[in-house]
Amino acid sequence: MTVRLRYAPSPTGDPHVGNIRTALWSWLHARRLGGAFVLRLEDTDQSRAVEGSLQRIEDSLRWLGMEWDEGPDEGGPYGPYVQSERLERYHEATDRLLAADDAYRCFCTPGDLREMREQQRASGQPPGYAGRCRALDPDEAASRATAGESHVVRFKMPNEGSTTFEDMIRGPITYENRVLDDFVMLKSDGFPTYHLAHVVDDHAMEITHVTRGDEWIPSTPRHVRLFEALGYEPPVFVHTPVILGPDGGKLSKRHGAKSVLDYAAEGYLPEALCNFLAIIGWALDDSTEILSKDELIASFDLARLNPAPATFDTEKLEWMNGVYMRSLSLGDLAGRFAQRLDDDLPAEVARPLDAGLVDAFTPLIQERVKLLSEVAPMTDFFFASDVEVAEPGEFIARGMRKTPERAAPALKAAVAALEPLAAEWRTEPLEAALRALAEELGLRAGDLFMLCRVAVTGKRITPPLFETMEIVGAAPSLARMRAAVPVLAAAYPSDAPDAVEGGEDAGGGESGS
Repeated sequence: MTVRLRYAPSPTGDPHVGNIRTALWSWLHARRLGGAFVLRLEDTDQSRAVEGSLQRIEDSLRWLGMEWDEGPDEGGPYGPYVQSERLERYHEATDRLLAADDAYRCFCTPGDLREMREQQRASGQPPGYAGRCRALDPDEAASRATAGESHVVRFKMPNEGSTTFEDMIRGPITYENRVLDDFVMLKSDGFPTYHLAHVVDDHAMEITHVTRGDEWIPSTPRHVRLFEALGYEPPVFVHTPVILGPDGGKLSKRHGAKSVLDYAAEGYLPEALCNFLAIIGWALDDSTEILSKDELIASFDLARLNPAPATFDTEKLEWMNGVYMRSLSLGDLAGRFAQRLDDDLPAEVARPLDAGLVDAFTPLIQERVKLLSEVAPMTDFFFASDVEVAEPGEFIARGMRKTPERAAPALKAAVAALEPLAAEWRTEPLEAALRALAEELGLRAGDLFMLCRVAVTGKRITPPLFETMEIVGAAPSLARMRAAVPVLAAAYPSDAPDAVEGGEDAGGGESGS
């Protein structure tokens, strides 16, 4: 048997990570067994359809690298792959069930149904359709329908006995038929409900495994009965575990229940999110967490899913993204940085971006960034012809907080020390000159470095200082440092602006670049 699995989202918005996780598991299972992965759009609830959803769904799958074999844009032997284009098939199935007395027309109004539910609550009965129209004469019902009276079609569930189905990861599950009401399979607008549409389509498209959230378990006995009434062989059912937030509650947006494209916008790598989603509820072993896509395909098996709820750990996702970021080759990473920078840098930055510049600073930040969205804020000064002088307080590191008046003279002295190096503006001479100056001035090296860092970049957190200054270049670096001196002098006046005396913070201290 060739396995065929499908992802059948509704076009009601961007697919969130829980929805995509189930699709990913289906894709991995199909790929491991050499089967087919089908994309089908379930748009029978027209009132909830959102314009552009199909494109966003496809973009999400493509970003994760989950190509599909058949679908709305790919076509295939079982199309069309959009349910609103398959209405004739659902009507044919409905007519068959009506003719076999496995379904009936129901003319109950919304008011009738509200009254029914109120009576059930008052008598302590479970809510559900009470079968009021079940005994209608089929010919009379057909006449009323032909006359244009609004109605739905309900499937006739057995009143006695039980229905059992096999879940791939939970084993046999049984429901008493008396707790299962006659469900609507065709709505008054002529569109099918999910119950009918997916049964007809999964049979027609020869789907072998149906993966969906475990909230569908109570509905599965109804689906099994519908498969049987239509003479179809039921697929293998795989009801996936729910994802919980870190606090044990329902996964929400504050926990990470965002769309896949939101994660892309935030700067996560598709490889990292794919790996992360795959192991929320499944594990290769007791210790392995980092798995490439090829490794996932080779080892994933739906039968080994853990039926227990799994926790969405955002901290683990961020850690995993950092691991993937650091594992990329510098060329690959620079390419991704350049693509992201093209999106994130201001319009006034000249395009195309200087690829050599991106190549130069990529190794400096590979160990420092966890998200692609962090690249532009950390490196935008490389692309600027000038930087705005930062607020004076940003220049002052720990050792200079008690004597900020030393800042302007120290930065002025740094300019004087570095000017002779303009022709040989390289990391090693720059570091040697500033370390020697810090000792001469009786300053912590880290305090002097911070003055230069903020002057050259406009930021306190940057790539390594001396490599950064080398890339920025002598003229821009010195010009930015000169521009900061009067700002610091005005904010922290000194009685001796051209000299810096030693003090209790002299020597040693913060020396990292």
